[in-house]
Amino acid sequence: MPAELAPMLTPAQVAERSGLSVPTLHYYEREGLIRSARTVGNQRRYARETLRRLAFIRAAVRVGVPLADIRAALDTLPDARTPTPADWANLSARWRAQLDERIAALTRLRDDLSGCIACGCLSLATCALHNPGDHHGHTQRGGNRLG
Repeated sequence: MPAELAPMLTPAQVAERSGLSVPTLHYYEREGLIRSARTVGNQRRYARETLRRLAFIRAAVRVGVPLADIRAALDTLPDARTPTPADWANLSARWRAQLDERIAALTRLRDDLSGCIACGCLSLATCALHNPGDHHGHTQRGGNRLG
C-alpha cells in the first residue's frame, strides 16, 4: 500500500508500539525529531515510518547521544526520510569517537572515585577528584569550590 494510503497511527498507538509516552512523542515533535499530520479535527496522526525513526532515536539516546546531535544527524537524511540500516551505520560511526571519549572519562572518574574512597583525605585543596592539581587554588582567590 502506498505511504499516502497507509493508515496513520494515533499518538496512543505510536506510544504503545514504541514504548515511549505520548508527552515524549510531543516533545520529540517540538524538537523536530519526528513529524505528525493533523486530522480535520486537529488531532495528531503519525505515519507508520515514525516507529522506525523512533527506534533510531531511542537507540542513539540509549548510548548517550544528545538530542541535538540526533536531530542534526536526522536532518542530513534526504526528505526527512526514515533512517535505513546503512544510515545507522554511517551515523553511529560518527558518534563512536565521542562515545569512546566519554567512556574514557567515566573510567577515569570511576578510578579516581575508588582512589578517593581509599584515601579519605576529604581535602578540597589536595583532592585529585574535586580539585585536580589545585586548579581552583591557582585560578581563584579565597576558598575552593566543589566542581
